[in-house]
Amino acid sequence: MSTTGVAVFKPQSSQATAPPHQWWRAAVPVAIAVALALLPPPPGLAQHAWYYFALFAGVIAGLVTEPIPNPAVGLVGLTLAAVLSRWVLFSPSDLAKPGFNVVSQSVNWALSGFASTTVWLVGGAFMFALGYEKTGLGRRIALLLVRALGKRTLTLGYATTFADAILAPFTPSNTARGAGIIFPVMNNLPALYDSRPHDPSARKIGGYIMWTTFAADCVTSTLFMTACAPNFLARDFIGRIAHVTISYGDWMRASLPFALPLLLALPLLTYWIFPPEIKRSPEVSNWARTELETMGGITWRETVLGVLVLCAIMLWILGGSFIDPTLAAFLVLSLMLVLGVVTWGDMARNHSAWTTIVLLATLVTLADGLSRAGFVKWFADYTATHVGGLPPMLILMSLVAIYFLSHYMFASLTAHTTAMMPMMLAAGLAIPGLSATTLAMGLAMTTGIMGVLTPYATGAALPYYNCGYLTPAQFWRLGAIFGLIFIAALLGIGVPLLAG
Repeated sequence: MSTTGVAVFKPQSSQATAPPHQWWRAAVPVAIAVALALLPPPPGLAQHAWYYFALFAGVIAGLVTEPIPNPAVGLVGLTLAAVLSRWVLFSPSDLAKPGFNVVSQSVNWALSGFASTTVWLVGGAFMFALGYEKTGLGRRIALLLVRALGKRTLTLGYATTFADAILAPFTPSNTARGAGIIFPVMNNLPALYDSRPHDPSARKIGGYIMWTTFAADCVTSTLFMTACAPNFLARDFIGRIAHVTISYGDWMRASLPFALPLLLALPLLTYWIFPPEIKRSPEVSNWARTELETMGGITWRETVLGVLVLCAIMLWILGGSFIDPTLAAFLVLSLMLVLGVVTWGDMARNHSAWTTIVLLATLVTLADGLSRAGFVKWFADYTATHVGGLPPMLILMSLVAIYFLSHYMFASLTAHTTAMMPMMLAAGLAIPGLSATTLAMGLAMTTGIMGVLTPYATGAALPYYNCGYLTPAQFWRLGAIFGLIFIAALLGIGVPLLAG
């Protein structure tokens, strides 16, 4: 078994260019944008706002089909919107204002996402994940839990679940955590029991371990605000559109009542729904002990990283009155550099962090353009007209369920959040008697758990889907079953408590 550091999983979908036979990946977004632009705008919506929506819909389609990497899709879409801003972003009344300069206004709007503190907080948190990889602390934590809880298959399920839960508050990418840190460790375990991929023996223990590990990653992505990058994107949209500020404490108060019971029940639920053939696994504990002995004692760099990350979490939770969360992250990153936990070269080569910064900055700006052009207000008024008279709680639950289930149409949590969050917020805010805070938190709580639905729902799903211990049919079936369990917990426990 490998004793090296954390492997970095690179999803196959992030190729630089699409193969020639996949020309449709580029044709579909263009066709959608052009077709919508050629249609007359709906009653009450200005022509320029309809053009912007057509462009925005094309960008979202591009994020799903991915003819080029998603950050490039976002950058191209943002550039087109800024260049065409005279016709798609600004209204005739804007253009008629004395002294209104289209050139300066459009470039200021295009670059506004890069001034978002949320974008840089996510980028900084990605650098924390780099520290886990470089120091080996993430692997050590996982192995310690496996050594302690790995003698029985059920407790091994709890070991991988707790490993993810411990790393989640400090790892803002569920893909980096689930695919890059946890998966390489867990992928080594089934062979100890002659459980082989692409073989009937996969059901001995491999299928159970892999599904439990993946599903736990989805739950922790909702449980902790800092465990999944789209959580920050949702938080930013909620602040801009609903004018609701969500702190780390607010998020925990909303997620704990339903996500923590889900997390604690998850290994047992999988044990019942998708039972392993092997119930006891004493060998895995010995293997983890051997791996830890090979790693040696805790290094100075691991200790320093652990202390610094704990300091960052404390500042995020308790330091809001005297230091901005983004500055807190920058402070800890500076100390990581000064103390030699990572080097600037390591940070400069951190492709995931810089890619995420560009993607989030462009998508935040593009989504903000929906409000800037007037589309969000029109959508809110239109929805209010057609759903008026229904009980607010029924509308709230319907909006949350629709938002969750619509993820079957998306291949990215980020793309889904960008496309749907502004629309659902606008629809709900137009309903008399519906609390903006309850609506915002109900929608935000779906971001991580919706990743369980399909093999393409999130980047973290790819290695588990392709590992060979789960057949495609098993993965889809389990995704549907656990998706229903997750949304039932949110609607049955989380939303009523939010509304109360």
